[in-house]
Amino acid sequence: MSSRGLRKLRGERVQEPLAHPAGQEEEEERPLEPASTRKQRRNKKNKAAAGNLYRLISEPDAENDAVNEENPTEEPDGISLRLKDPLTGEDDQTQAIQNIENEELEKKNEELENESDILQTNSNNKPKRKKKRKKIRTNSPADFQEGATDDIDSILQEIDGSNGFQYHAHAVSADTRPLLYVEHRNLNPETELKRYFGARAVLGEQRSKQRHRSLHRSMWLTTPKDTWPRYTKTGISMQLLETKGGAQYFSFEHNRDYQQAQFKFLDAVDSMDPNNILALLRVNPHHIDSLLQLSDICRMQEDQEMARDLIEKALYCFESAFHPVFSLTSGNSRLDYRRTENRSFFLALYKHMIFLEKRGCPRTALEFCKLIRSLDPETDPLCALLIMDFLALRAREYAFLIRLYEEWEFHLNLSQLPNFAFSVPLAYYHLSQQEDVSDTERTQKQERAKRLIQNALIVFPSVLMPLLDLCGVQADQAVLSHSFFGFEVQIRQPSALKQLVELFIGRNWMLWKEARVMSWLEENVKEVLRRVDAKDPLVQESENKRRIRYQNVPRNIYRHIILSEIKEAIATLPPEITAQPVMGYDPLPPLDGIVTYSRPERVTQAADGSTLSLFFRSLLPNFNLQEDRRPNMEGEGAEVQHELNQGVNRLMAAMRDMLANIRFQEPPQEEYQDGDGDGDGEWD
Repeated sequence: MSSRGLRKLRGERVQEPLAHPAGQEEEEERPLEPASTRKQRRNKKNKAAAGNLYRLISEPDAENDAVNEENPTEEPDGISLRLKDPLTGEDDQTQAIQNIENEELEKKNEELENESDILQTNSNNKPKRKKKRKKIRTNSPADFQEGATDDIDSILQEIDGSNGFQYHAHAVSADTRPLLYVEHRNLNPETELKRYFGARAVLGEQRSKQRHRSLHRSMWLTTPKDTWPRYTKTGISMQLLETKGGAQYFSFEHNRDYQQAQFKFLDAVDSMDPNNILALLRVNPHHIDSLLQLSDICRMQEDQEMARDLIEKALYCFESAFHPVFSLTSGNSRLDYRRTENRSFFLALYKHMIFLEKRGCPRTALEFCKLIRSLDPETDPLCALLIMDFLALRAREYAFLIRLYEEWEFHLNLSQLPNFAFSVPLAYYHLSQQEDVSDTERTQKQERAKRLIQNALIVFPSVLMPLLDLCGVQADQAVLSHSFFGFEVQIRQPSALKQLVELFIGRNWMLWKEARVMSWLEENVKEVLRRVDAKDPLVQESENKRRIRYQNVPRNIYRHIILSEIKEAIATLPPEITAQPVMGYDPLPPLDGIVTYSRPERVTQAADGSTLSLFFRSLLPNFNLQEDRRPNMEGEGAEVQHELNQGVNRLMAAMRDMLANIRFQEPPQEEYQDGDGDGDGEWD
């Protein structure tokens, strides 16, 4: 019986004689060696391999290299071209490898002359066949995936080339991104805290609670807490109004149940009793304005943790109602502040930004500031530009602040705002002090900072002395005696400019308290005095501009000053603003506001009551004379009615002051004397 038949009876796998791998012709031409010689050589080889473990790893590769050197045009995987999957019976190689196989088979389609050659060939190819099968399983999918990736890259290049753009695989740098680009990861304060203290310190307590944590929706603006009530439909939704100029305009909407809750909230505010707001939140735990108003009450009571928690809960409710197309990072989503339903979202973002800055996360607060600005960049209802420079300096984002100034100075005149006039040269100064800056670049930044800070001191001379007072620095005698920075400059400046100056000093003074910054400022102040004495034309030009500009203050600046809660800036507000009732849920609403639904009229008493009855009803917290006395007349009758209302108001104010100043004098207490005449004054 032939050896092929014996191998089939033993159940061994027989290789097809027609498929000879590359480099095997030399083996066929070798004379048949005795079995003893082959056995000795095999044992010697195994001993050497066992003695060197690294040789076992590199031996297959050395054999492959030897085969490739003998046949440089052969593919290294040519030996396994005829191997098939034992389950499917199909070839494991790709079509390109099969074409190479066909060419090899046509050249080497010869039969073996004797059975010994067949045995020798099969015995020598066994380890190679197993080795090549292993290579096929590991290398073939990777080669196929790499080829697929190359195809995808070529397709993208063709598409971008047809559109006039060039495809790049690397990420977009920060300099090429839009100025108000918002990153999702920077909206999470934990990202900044991990950078300062490490992930183990920040997430140490959270990791132990993750197993018992209830499931919440994944949010970008805030992280849901387990103590919050289970989220249900809040009655708030978002609708896409229109798409104009590449921007999408959205608006929040309230359903009927939420409108009824809003009316109850307004009644609770009129009652001036916080317990009524708490009762409303027990029934409607996701009412936005109640959360905002109660947060202000907790903050006044110095309960900062509860106040911050209420703001985060309001943001969670808003984000749960987002439209599927609404994006926080694209910069193309717009919300009109004139709509009543949208104002609460702006205020929640602003108050959350303030809490983040006080918490020590200025980089996250800067990201929220950019988000507020991008939602309504045309009107900037909360005037985010007045705080953006402060957050950028606190976060040490000096390059961002400089880029903001250079790109927006032309159409927004940022140099006319005291905060940008002083913050930008400070950013240049800090950049010049960094160690990784070359000498040439450092010199350029120092000159730029010097020129800008001197111009700022000339244009806004009233900033220097209050800034030095807050920093606890005594000015030089030459500065105190000079009239340019004297007290008269602060008196002559317009009221609008005074508001901006007080706002800037009250917020940014701590950034100038550093010793090296003060020494740098002192050098430039002396240089400014020399320029003033030399009659620099910029001095007179700046004085003329201060008289012309800063006449009327926009309403959004007033709104920003109220939200800032800086006492020095609030004291400069005009009486027509301070006389108005300012509510935390809607401070200074726009004069051209868009109201989609209105509060139903309350039933009031007749307007023909006497003055005494009006006075007693005015003692109630929800009294409003304008609602009680609605003039139905026109012309002269309306003017008479208006004068009568003013007179009644003055009378009631005078009576309130009189009642408040009344002091009842207690009668003198006589000492008790008993019948025995003892003056002890003690009771038995």
